Amino acid sequence: MKAAGVTGFDDPRYEKYSQRLARLRGIRKYVYRMDVLERSLSYDEVTEIFVRVNSLGAKLRSSDLALAQITAKWKHSLQTFLGFQAECTKLGFDLELGIHLKNLMAFATGQSRFKTVTSLDLAALQKAWKESGDGMRFAINFLKSNVGIDSPALLSSPSLLIVLSYYGHRRGYQISAEEEAQLRYWTLIANAKGRFSRGSSETILDQDLSALKNDKPMQDLIDRLRSQVGRLDISPEELEGRNQRSALFKTMFMAFRAAGAKDWSSNLTIALDHSGAQHRLQFHHIFPKALLSKVGLASREADDIANLAFIGGKTNRAISNKAPALYLPPLIEKNHQSVMSQAIPNDPALLDIASYKAFLVERRKLVAARLNTFLGAKAAESMPQGTSAVAAEHHLV
Repeated sequence: MKAAGVTGFDDPRYEKYSQRLARLRGIRKYVYRMDVLERSLSYDEVTEIFVRVNSLGAKLRSSDLALAQITAKWKHSLQTFLGFQAECTKLGFDLELGIHLKNLMAFATGQSRFKTVTSLDLAALQKAWKESGDGMRFAINFLKSNVGIDSPALLSSPSLLIVLSYYGHRRGYQISAEEEAQLRYWTLIANAKGRFSRGSSETILDQDLSALKNDKPMQDLIDRLRSQVGRLDISPEELEGRNQRSALFKTMFMAFRAAGAKDWSSNLTIALDHSGAQHRLQFHHIFPKALLSKVGLASREADDIANLAFIGGKTNRAISNKAPALYLPPLIEKNHQSVMSQAIPNDPALLDIASYKAFLVERRKLVAARLNTFLGAKAAESMPQGTSAVAAEHHLV
């Protein structure tokens, strides 16, 4: 304690540090349980014991337990799995190993849960793994090339990859232009609406995997999505109270990028992978948090999605805590398209700090309109139930 700067018993840190040291010494009294298994047990029996013990003890994920069961049947499979995980990382999709194992289960059993992994023999596991790898490559390529999602950071859930992977496999990777447009549409809306965060993700994923076995899989997928979220377009009210953790925030970035959004100073197109601190993308508070705090608004209100834009680090630091009424008009005059591409109202009356809430209302309208143009949701929403999957996409393309 003396070395830490504590000068005496009356030092306020004395009690805090004493409690920490007491907890540290308490480790000596911790009772560890050890179960020694007989050497005569087979590897499969040992694995089964491990799974059963850990199902009630340490909080291991279901994918960890499934991995133990798979590797017991398939020697050296972990190296195979890790190798493919590294391959996907090179493609820009660094995913948890559990996602690849869940994809394996989808291909092996038609559902995503690990409860049936014990019933799969080695041949079934190896066949499903090869097919699931091809499916995952298709899913990543489709997201990057056809949807514009080039990073898992833009996904509201990695479960979307499994649906795309299984869809490509079920169609034999022979997909018409119409089917491609339908699949792109479903992917964008499901991602924007956070489909897999509205209940048990495994249950929802299994429903989608089941739909892919039907005669009209895309119509079924879109109808299921509509029944879950209601309207498929984005209303201004839906943006209210959302912040940077929302799935809509990710979609807002993609919509602005598709509209040609660029940094307000360097004119570099906004992107997630810019190198260098000055160009690295940041989300910018149009009305700085410090100014809003001075007028009594909480951090939650300052982080409203309608107060956020995307610019580079150097530009963000140059703006600092300036009021939008001061910094935005010169930027709009100098680089009108770069600013307007991010759906920012240019009415000077709305840029005053006293008009902050009115600014949010107006920008939500502009952002919602930009999102719907990007998603193509309004065209789909006007179509009758059961026909939206096909008919709406003619409007999109």
